[in-house]
Amino acid sequence: MRLPQRRPRTPSVIPGALPSFGITLFWVGLLVLLPMAALAARPWENGAGLMLRTLSSPRTLAALRLSFGCALVAAAATTLLGLLICWVLDRVRPPGWRLLDGLIDLPFALPTAVAGITLATLYAPTGLIGAPLARLGLPIAGTPLGIVLALMFVGLPFVVRTVLPVLRGLPFELEEVAATLGARPAQVAWRVIVPALLPALLTGFGLAFARGVGEYGSVIFIAGNRPMRSEIAPLLIVIRLSEDDYAGAAGIGLLMLLAASACLLAVTLLRRRLPALRGVR
Repeated sequence: MRLPQRRPRTPSVIPGALPSFGITLFWVGLLVLLPMAALAARPWENGAGLMLRTLSSPRTLAALRLSFGCALVAAAATTLLGLLICWVLDRVRPPGWRLLDGLIDLPFALPTAVAGITLATLYAPTGLIGAPLARLGLPIAGTPLGIVLALMFVGLPFVVRTVLPVLRGLPFELEEVAATLGARPAQVAWRVIVPALLPALLTGFGLAFARGVGEYGSVIFIAGNRPMRSEIAPLLIVIRLSEDDYAGAAGIGLLMLLAASACLLAVTLLRRRLPALRGVR
């Protein structure tokens, strides 16, 4: 009787794939999953009742509404502004566009505290821009508008650096064919370019929103930090830590993590449905 021959094992394309996967999984678990698990377990150490009272307090709810609301408005405004800037950098290219392209990355390298002091200097009631607006009855510092401006400053590079490579990769033949078929420039932009950029725009929106929800250093200098009015959730976490209320701080952080994860999941699912939606249309 002939014994069945074993099939030769196909070598992996990547040398050391299994050890690499194991090392990657270890570091992801150590740097991401373990801290998330600790954050999820910490709020319950004093009982569920105390944590629920902390999270349902009017001050906590007001801070969460302000953080998520301002981050949502700032991400939407930054997405539109980032699309316009990408169009200028790629298609218009005015004099000095390379300098403008380099300045877009400045919020990445600038410390958030420096950005906050700069914004407060400009938009404070005695600032260069804030003083004239304050005399007109339109104060910026200490209002949600000031928070939105600070979040737009830190979120703009995420949108531009996500959308600009996609815009540069679009073939000009698509626009030429649309123009040949009689489409006006506005129709070319709306029906040819924007649909191709929608996944990148949604990704940039999600990144700007996630950054805005947790932003602290560039916001506290311009927010005013008044409870129930201009106090953001990250600042409330710091206040709870200064009061040795570690469970309350972890509870607010856990709630922010869950809400931000839900928003990012919704953006990801919408990106995956875009091809199907475009096909239906």
